[in-house]
Amino acid sequence: MQKKTLMKNRYLFNIILLLILISVSSCVTKKDVRYLQPSESLTINEEGLVPYNVPEYRITKGDILTLNVVTTPKGDAAQFYSSLNTLAGGSSTSQQTANGGQAGTGGVGGNATFYFNGLKVDNNGEVNIFGIGYIKAEGRTVEDMTKEIQTRVNENFLQGKSEVRLNLDGIRYYILGDIESTGMTGEKTAYVTQLNIMQALAMNGGLNRTVDRKSITIHRKYPEGIKTAKLDLTREDAMNSPYYWLQNGDIIYLNTNGKSINGFGKEPIQSLTTGVSLITTVMSIYLIITRL
Repeated sequence: MQKKTLMKNRYLFNIILLLILISVSSCVTKKDVRYLQPSESLTINEEGLVPYNVPEYRITKGDILTLNVVTTPKGDAAQFYSSLNTLAGGSSTSQQTANGGQAGTGGVGGNATFYFNGLKVDNNGEVNIFGIGYIKAEGRTVEDMTKEIQTRVNENFLQGKSEVRLNLDGIRYYILGDIESTGMTGEKTAYVTQLNIMQALAMNGGLNRTVDRKSITIHRKYPEGIKTAKLDLTREDAMNSPYYWLQNGDIIYLNTNGKSINGFGKEPIQSLTTGVSLITTVMSIYLIITRL
């Protein structure tokens, strides 16, 4: 009888020890949550700086552009291109987006004014500019298109008497994550010329403990199709990746950390509570069995 009791106690001890080991191994460590930790594979230049690896964005089908043509004297641009947004006071602005000269609001659902009045890249990869006609857009940079439009505008105005301003509606990107990261998910717009993923995450409050920082997935569209890449934001060599710098239309997928799915790996108090609950359950089952 005593030997049997000893075996049961040893069995219970082994179960509790196993649960403790599982609990410890399932907890998120500092290395799992710290951003850009030192990495020997980080590429730096002769001055010890991380070089900018910002890919040049090329326009794709479905993009929407905004075009402003600023000219002098007053009225010329409005007469040739559009009567929208003519300014009083010696100069005029023909604006193909008709947004009143103000930046779009962006946010969830996008900028409706920009959508209805912007220059849309059609299925042929072209945009139709009033007063100029169709211009090839797909696969080209905004700067390249601006130069061509400026050349076409100069055919109607004296050299140096007009300025073409062609832009995207900022950098529009999307964040998709698990239910605990809903506060930062959705469509986002940043009115900057360059934006890296760390800046984008900072603008949205950062990542919680349930997100796997070692496996951030990015879908990027190109004129030829969509490419997928993964970033490990716990390593500083992520800064060498061209996907570290976001482009218009990027989709960022926040994958859930496997340690968080089983109830561990969240806040320390949650891990402790889960562990205590498991041990209590095992002890209750043991007591029931020993009393039979």
